Amino acid sequence: MLIKNILTQSPMSQDVEIYGWVRTKREMKNLVFVEVNDGSCFAGIQATFNEPDETLANEFASLTTGASVKITGKLVASPASGQAVEVAAVSLAVLGKAPAETDGDIPAYPLQKKRHSLEFLREIAHLRARTNTFGAVARLRSSMAFAIHRFFKERDFQYLHTPIITAGDCEGAGAMFQVTTLSAKEAGQWAKDFFGKQTFLTVSGQLEAETYAMALSRVYTFGPTFRAENSNTARHLAEFWMVEPEAAFADLKDNMDLAEEFLKYIIKSALEECADELAFFDTHVEKGIIESLGQTANAKFTHVTYTDAVRELEKNKSLFEFEPRWGCDLQSEHEKFLTEKIAGGPVIVTDYPKEIKAFYMKLNDDNKTVRAMDVLVPRLGEIIGGSQREDDYEKLCNRIKEAGMSPKDYSWYLDLRRYGTAPHAGFGLGFERLIQYISGMANIRDVIPYPRAAGQAGL
Repeated sequence: MLIKNILTQSPMSQDVEIYGWVRTKREMKNLVFVEVNDGSCFAGIQATFNEPDETLANEFASLTTGASVKITGKLVASPASGQAVEVAAVSLAVLGKAPAETDGDIPAYPLQKKRHSLEFLREIAHLRARTNTFGAVARLRSSMAFAIHRFFKERDFQYLHTPIITAGDCEGAGAMFQVTTLSAKEAGQWAKDFFGKQTFLTVSGQLEAETYAMALSRVYTFGPTFRAENSNTARHLAEFWMVEPEAAFADLKDNMDLAEEFLKYIIKSALEECADELAFFDTHVEKGIIESLGQTANAKFTHVTYTDAVRELEKNKSLFEFEPRWGCDLQSEHEKFLTEKIAGGPVIVTDYPKEIKAFYMKLNDDNKTVRAMDVLVPRLGEIIGGSQREDDYEKLCNRIKEAGMSPKDYSWYLDLRRYGTAPHAGFGLGFERLIQYISGMANIRDVIPYPRAAGQAGL
């Protein structure tokens, strides 16, 4: 039984077995107190041993921080403050040692201190989940992933697995990882390659999701995506997870409504299901984060066009490192200003210039802007990006050409506009950015189990 479940039981001297890793050991004159945690929750459980006899001497010699153990005993009421129950232990087995000092070719267990820097923990990503911080992040990720699936299931979206290997560039940006079996001497000879053409790791499952939305009406993807941007910042990963719903017979307004409903649902799920984790983040990572999340979950999202947003930013351009102007990408500092200073809450910015958005976004009647939307939240900035998709065949052909790509390569995508075209819309949410926002963790590399970034591919 997991420790989180044992802790909820009434102490009636029933027999229990606990498994986990030692957090602390305290020795007194006639007693030894051992705290064990199994990662199922923040709290560990205390096991109390009477002065150990000779039969346990060898086990106690190996009982150090990080060692894995099996302890059996009786569950009893605890006289100590801060814990309702403890285990009156009768047996101990050390299943895996964690030496406190270098033992031959085995270095000392590196997590003996109570506090370690996040930079240090990134260097030992294979062990960092044993800390309070990364255990909390892992449980939050798990809970939020289930909440995402639940949200779409309740709204009759079909879960779709889109390909990881692709021959197309969804974003038109070219920042893609190439997949090839060619040797260096054969580079560029794509007919000889495994797939017979140039292929890449996907940057998005959106285009493939659109094909199924045109058959099933409502679908969503939730899987790994890849960007080959050589950016060594706290906001970039080379491998990350994306949530991408697509809905047929939906326009930009429907898309905005779905995005707002989705974000509020996920935040409320976090507040209800991860209360202990959020209390930890509020105390140790970012003060006031629970209040901030509650405000977003209950806010009415402000809607503003890109043109009006830039106009507001230009009034305060002296405050920014990057000067705001019509036609520029909004920077993080601009997005935070809009949410925190102008709107005082979440903002949805719409109708961006077509030159700074992807080719598949529906062109507005002004031929200058597209029906795009970005959801911005305080503290973070953009958290969701989406659009109504272009459903006009000729207009989409022209947009593909303007992006420097060949309509021939997107013939299958254009078929959706040739045969039974319909209005449709969707958005994408980076799962790690969502976890960053909910947890308050400053670096995106600290909200994914094994970060992949420029110069970082190993554990």
